[in-house]
Amino acid sequence: MIVDRQGRRFRNLRISLTSACNYACTYCVPDGKRLVAAQDELSADAMIQAVAYLIEAAGIERLRITGGEPLVSPKLEALLRGVSQLGLDDISLTSNGQLLTRKLPLLLETGIRRLNISLDTLDPEAFRRIARGGDLFSVLEGLDQARAAGLKIKLNMVPLRGQNLDQVLPLLDYCLERGFELRFIELMRMGHLARAGQNFQQQFVGLPELLALIGERYEYAQADAPVDATALRYKIAGRGYFGVIANESVPFCRSCSRLRLSSTGWLHGCLSSSNRHYVGDLLDKPRHQALPALQGLLVKALGDKQELAFAGGTTIMKIIGG
Repeated sequence: MIVDRQGRRFRNLRISLTSACNYACTYCVPDGKRLVAAQDELSADAMIQAVAYLIEAAGIERLRITGGEPLVSPKLEALLRGVSQLGLDDISLTSNGQLLTRKLPLLLETGIRRLNISLDTLDPEAFRRIARGGDLFSVLEGLDQARAAGLKIKLNMVPLRGQNLDQVLPLLDYCLERGFELRFIELMRMGHLARAGQNFQQQFVGLPELLALIGERYEYAQADAPVDATALRYKIAGRGYFGVIANESVPFCRSCSRLRLSSTGWLHGCLSSSNRHYVGDLLDKPRHQALPALQGLLVKALGDKQELAFAGGTTIMKIIGG
C-alpha cells in the first residue's frame, strides 16, 4: 500500500472517459467552444485494464466515471460492462444529464445506482447563458426518470455571483422535494480561472455567504461525513441534506484520497499540480512488468498532493474530470 507522511493514500479513482462535451460552461472553458475528443484517447479495453491495475497497485475501492461528458462517448457501454466485473465497492457517474433519458437503461443494466448531475440553475435563460449548450427541460426529464428508477442522485451547483446566485434556494427546494442531495461547489481556480484575479473574485461565492442565504429559509446543522469527503454536509431536519465543497473556504487537502486518470492515459494526483504521469504505455505490458512501474508513478502522483490547501491549477477541468 502506498501511503504518504500525512497518512493519505489513493482510495477513489475518477476516470475521464472522454474530453468531449456537449456543453461549454463559463467556469470550465473560456471561449464558448465545446471540447472534442482527443485523437489519442484510450480505448475502453485500455481503460478497463488501467482500472484493474490501479485496483491492485493502489488499493482503489471506488470509481467515478466522468468526462468531459461521459454519456456522449461511444466507449461508455464497453467501459461500464468491463469495470462492473472488477469487484469495486462502488461505481458512480457524473454527467450534465443532457442525454440521461437516452442512456438510463444502459446505466441501470450495468449496475450504476448513483449519479451526480451538474445543474447550475432552474431558469432556462440562465441555463443557456452558463452551459452554452443543451436544454434544461431534457435534463429535468432525465432526473425524473432516474428518480423513478430508484437511483440515488446528487446535484452539483457552482454558485456564481451575477449569474445564478438567485438560484441557490430554488435549487435547494427542488432537491429537498425530490430526495436529491444538492452540493454547492465553490468556484475553483482551474484552467482559465487560475489566473483570472479580480474576475475570479467578482464571481466567487464562498461557504459563509451560502450558509447565510440558506439560513434565511431553513434551520440546519452540520452532519457527519466520511473522513476523506470533499464536502461539508448539513442536515435540514425532516427535509434532507445538502453539502458544500468549500475548496477555498475550508480546504480538504489533508485528507484527499482521489486519483484521476485522463482519457489520454495520464494520472493526476492533485488538481492543484501541473504534474502528470503517463500510464498508457504500461497497459500492454504483462502484470509483472506493469505493476512495479505503475507503483513508481503512484508514489510520484501521491507526492503531488498539496499539504494544506488548493492553490489553483492551469489544467482545464474537463480534461481530467470534475
